[in-house]
Amino acid sequence: MSDGEQAKPGRRRGKRRRRRASAPPEYRSQNQPTGGTAAPAAGSANTRSRSTRPRVRRLRTVHETSAGGLVIAGIDRPREEQVAALIGRLDRRGRMLWSLPKGHIEVGETAEQTAMREVAEETGVRGSVLAALGSIDYWFVTDGRRVHKTVHHYLMRFSGGELSGGDLEVAEVAWVPIRELPAKLAYADERRLAQVADELIDKLQTDGPSALPPLPPSSPWRRPQTHSHTHRRRSDLSTPRRKNGRGPGP
Repeated sequence: MSDGEQAKPGRRRGKRRRRRASAPPEYRSQNQPTGGTAAPAAGSANTRSRSTRPRVRRLRTVHETSAGGLVIAGIDRPREEQVAALIGRLDRRGRMLWSLPKGHIEVGETAEQTAMREVAEETGVRGSVLAALGSIDYWFVTDGRRVHKTVHHYLMRFSGGELSGGDLEVAEVAWVPIRELPAKLAYADERRLAQVADELIDKLQTDGPSALPPLPPSSPWRRPQTHSHTHRRRSDLSTPRRKNGRGPGP
């Protein structure tokens, strides 16, 4: 190579990249997105409309408040002579489930007034409130609603009446010896309330009414409630014809 000649660059070896021919604009506008990404095949999972997916309906949450009581007859007598008024409901299997009488607080009522009224309506007996046993709260679903329910319970002294009544939601009522409550009550939270009642009765008999704790403040209810009749773990209960309870009298 002479001095006047310049060296030509060497030719790069290898395969030449083939440039893809672009489609005409009218083809691109009809057959593929403008961003260059190929359209998914018809019927693929990516083309499934969101509207065809089942929608999960959100349940409306409501709050309910009830009150009830454990009425004790012979509360000043020896323990073996004391009896409590319970209500029974039949489930779908025909089993009798025993519990404490209770119901919704109505407008203008305090929790204590509701407890006395519901006891009278569901059992036929009357009672006066002595002390608070405690509150139970739980959740359940009914009629497309998610219900948060709170029930206030009271220890009550029997003041008159007989086991009777016409509440169609109650299958049977009965006087149950107080020592049999742990085995008779169907629900664990109410069995715990029965233990609290046992301790309060001991204080009452030992030190008198002044030894009982004061009642918590309760103001009249100001708004109507939903009045759901479904209870926790009790959605399978039926409402057979009412029977009068059997058992020892007060």
